[in-house]
Amino acid sequence: MQSPPFVMREECPQGLCTCERDALLGNPAGDLRILRLTKMEEKKLIARIEAISSYADLKHMEERMYAQLGIALQISPGLNEVRTVRGLNIVLEEQLGLCRKTKQTIPAAIRKCLERNPEITYAILDKDGLFGLE
Repeated sequence: MQSPPFVMREECPQGLCTCERDALLGNPAGDLRILRLTKMEEKKLIARIEAISSYADLKHMEERMYAQLGIALQISPGLNEVRTVRGLNIVLEEQLGLCRKTKQTIPAAIRKCLERNPEITYAILDKDGLFGLE
């Protein structure tokens, strides 16, 4: 197993998580950026996501999460009507080392942000020209 030159996230309790951290550490070509997301850093990230106030800020946060942690986030309208933010699909792409809890907390924080800032939801819905806004 390789040992990265940074503080790593603590290992999840055996059998409770699907992150496959050991497989990631055992892969010499593995992308270890996700292991930088310690529990303390995850709390900071969640607080930062909840504080997002514009669509541009959300896009910037998506880019930073990918650049720094390798987390690829997809936000799109659901197949049915979007009456609330629950109608949006907020998905983190599968990634070795990404904790099961993190896969739940990041989308939950985004939903919380969108509930407080409906104009961001409208911008997401309009990104493909749904409303014809420019």
